[in-house]
Amino acid sequence: MTKITRRNAIGAGAAGLAGTLAMPSIARAQTIKWRMATSWPKRLPGPGMSAERVAERIRSLSNGRLDISVHAAGELVPAFEVLDAVGNGVADCGHTAAFYWQGKMPAAAFFTTVPFGLTPGEHVAWVDAGGGQALWDELYAPFGVKPFMAGNTGVCMGGWFRNELKSAADLRGLKLRSLGLGGEIYRRMGATPQTTPPAEILNSLQSGVIDGVEFVGPGSDIALGLYRVAPFYYYPGFNKPNGTGECIVSRKSWAALGKDLQAIVAHACATEANYALSEMERLNAEALALMTSRHRVKLSAFPRDLVADARKHGVDVLADVAGRDAVSRKVHDSYLAFRDTTATWSEISIEAVLGARG
Repeated sequence: MTKITRRNAIGAGAAGLAGTLAMPSIARAQTIKWRMATSWPKRLPGPGMSAERVAERIRSLSNGRLDISVHAAGELVPAFEVLDAVGNGVADCGHTAAFYWQGKMPAAAFFTTVPFGLTPGEHVAWVDAGGGQALWDELYAPFGVKPFMAGNTGVCMGGWFRNELKSAADLRGLKLRSLGLGGEIYRRMGATPQTTPPAEILNSLQSGVIDGVEFVGPGSDIALGLYRVAPFYYYPGFNKPNGTGECIVSRKSWAALGKDLQAIVAHACATEANYALSEMERLNAEALALMTSRHRVKLSAFPRDLVADARKHGVDVLADVAGRDAVSRKVHDSYLAFRDTTATWSEISIEAVLGARG
């Protein structure tokens, strides 16, 4: 039996106190710190908030073991340099949009949106259940990143224009902020597409650097104040029928995580992809009503000849992408095959129900 003395008691107490004081240090040592570069203005409704929520969910689900700081466009790198930043280790992850990288990999645009392509529900089905994710991983692997769906702005609008469009001919000579494959369609129709970062769009409209802009939908567009300069708001968003936001993770940083943290990252991204689409349905409806009633936005359908002309050019644009390289062909063929497979069902389900609802 050990004899308890005052010296033993003091020693045991000191050891216990030392252990208690050491615990926060141990916890801090176990915390992994990541930096997320984004392509968005800070807390922009839609994609900017998706970036924040992904980081918050990962922090919460991991009980603080993976802590991600979110950086707006320009804080770590400019909006269109997020892919390189993550691949080169400047950031551990990024929140952005795949079609920003079509200059580096032509098929990247398929993972954000394709003109006259899949709707949000169809797109998610292709990525999650139709082979799209495996192709996405293959496409991005040479750049050192792993992609996840991590947000969605839903069906997008055709865009804002300073002047009324009465026919396809009115596009000729216009400078339009338009990215992705939709921008290439506009170019073939006589406009000049511009790759203006989101934070610079309003100033570019005000100064006359651009004559029109497609960004997202009412819920995000209203935050940029585009209606103050370009009152003509056009639909349908044939150029962007979907709006997937992506979280890209450095493969090196990903490999350093345990399986549990990898699962948490994947789950947080998937949850945000679902939640963001739900939120944007509400925000888009509310913002559109506000803009048309209070801000006197002139909501109009694109002229029919403009849409018909765009559809013809869209076929050629997609064919050109498919011809660029082998992986682009695989992505193109998979995407269009899925669109063809779902077309009849979408027509007799969603389209028919909306028609019946009136």
